[in-house]
Amino acid sequence: MADIFEKLVKDGGPIGQHMKRAHGYFAFPKLEGELGSRMFFRGKERIVWSLNNYLGLANHPETRKADTIAAEKWGMGYPMGARMMSGNSIYHEELEKVLSGFVQREDAMLLNFGYQGIMSCIDALVNRRDIIVYDAECHACIVDGIRMHLGYSYTFKHNDIEDCEKQLQRAVKMAEKTGGGILLITEGVYGMSGDQGKLKEIVALKEKYEFRILIDDAHGFGAMGPTGAGTDEEQGCQAGIDLYFSTFVKSMGSIGAFIAGPKDVLSYLRYNTRSQIFAKSLPMLIVEGMLKRMEMLKTMPELREKLWKVTNALQNGLRERGFDLGKTNTMVTPVYMKGDVPEATAMVLDLRENYNIFCSIVVYPVIPKGQIIYRLIPTAVHTEEDINLTLKAFTETKAKLDAGAYKVAEIPDMAEAM
Repeated sequence: MADIFEKLVKDGGPIGQHMKRAHGYFAFPKLEGELGSRMFFRGKERIVWSLNNYLGLANHPETRKADTIAAEKWGMGYPMGARMMSGNSIYHEELEKVLSGFVQREDAMLLNFGYQGIMSCIDALVNRRDIIVYDAECHACIVDGIRMHLGYSYTFKHNDIEDCEKQLQRAVKMAEKTGGGILLITEGVYGMSGDQGKLKEIVALKEKYEFRILIDDAHGFGAMGPTGAGTDEEQGCQAGIDLYFSTFVKSMGSIGAFIAGPKDVLSYLRYNTRSQIFAKSLPMLIVEGMLKRMEMLKTMPELREKLWKVTNALQNGLRERGFDLGKTNTMVTPVYMKGDVPEATAMVLDLRENYNIFCSIVVYPVIPKGQIIYRLIPTAVHTEEDINLTLKAFTETKAKLDAGAYKVAEIPDMAEAM
C-alpha cells in the first residue's frame, strides 16, 4: 500500500514538478509597494501587466478612503456568522439591490468568493436528473463545480455554436430519459484568450431548445458594455441570460462575488447554496467598500474610457509590430509565440531583469508543448510610457527568441538565487 504523502512529495503535480527551481520567481513571486502599473520585484521597479485591476479601483484614492472609513467603523469581523443565522445586514441587502439593478436583473445574492461561489451555485442549481452543457474552455471553477454534479454533462468546442447545438441535442435526449432540465454554462470574457463568449448566438438557440443559461462574466463586469454592466450588455442579449455571475476581484479591485437573476431562483439559492449557508458573511468592510465602488462605476465613465484607451494602444502597437494576439476582442491581451519551456523561462528572465517588464506567462502543461503565451492585463492606471517601454521590450526579446538566443538546456534555477 502506498503512502499518500510520499506520492505527493515525489510527484509534485503537473506544475509543482518545477517548484524547486521556480518558487519565488516564476511561481509565487512577491510584488511589493503601492498597487499600480509600477511595483517592485526583488528590489527593482517593474512595469506590471499581471494585475486584474482593470479600472484602477484597487488603489484609487476614493476607494482607499471609503475602505479606511469602513475599517474604522466596523473592523474586519462585523458581522459575525453566516448570513442565514446572524450575518445579515441592511448594507448587504443594499449592495445586492444595487448590483441587481446595475445588471438589470430582479435580484442578486452576494458570495464570499468567486471560485467557491460559482461552484456552490452550480451544485445548488442542478440535481442528478439534470444535464449540464458547457464550453470546453470554461474556467477551472466551473469545471470543478461540474465535477460535483452527479448527473450527465456534455462539453462543446470553444465558441463553436454548431457543436454547442449538437451537445444541446444530446442533452435534450438525455433529459427526456431522466426527466431533468438543462443548464448551459459559458463565459462572457475568456480570461486566457480574451475572446468573448458567443452569448447572442447561444441565446438564439433557446428558440429551438429548452434550457437555461448561466454565464461567468468575471472579466466582463465593469469593463464591457456601454455602461460596464457586462458582456451580455455589450452583445445586447441581457434578457436571454438567465443567471449572471461575476466576481469583485477584476474591475472592482476588491474580493467577493455575486450572482443575479430571477427573484424566485435567487430566493432558492439563498437557502440552498452551501458555501454561503455554512460560511461567515462577507465582512462589512468589503460590503461598504463595494457600495462606493459601484457608485464610482456608475458615475465615472472616464475610468472605463481610460482602460480602453490603454488597451487599444497596447494591442494596436503589438499587432503593428507583427505579434499574434489571437482572437481577443476584450482587454485581455494574450501574445502567442513559439518555443519550449526553458526558452520561455529564459525570455521571462530577460524581460524582468533587463527590461523591467513583469507579466504572466503560460507554458506546458497548461497549453500544448512548443507554445508560449504572454498574458498582459491593461488597466486604467497604465501610462503611455508604460506602453512604449513594453512594446520596445517585446520587440527586442521576440527577435532574440527567433534567433535562438534563449536556447537553454533546462529551466534556470531561480529559487536558489533569491
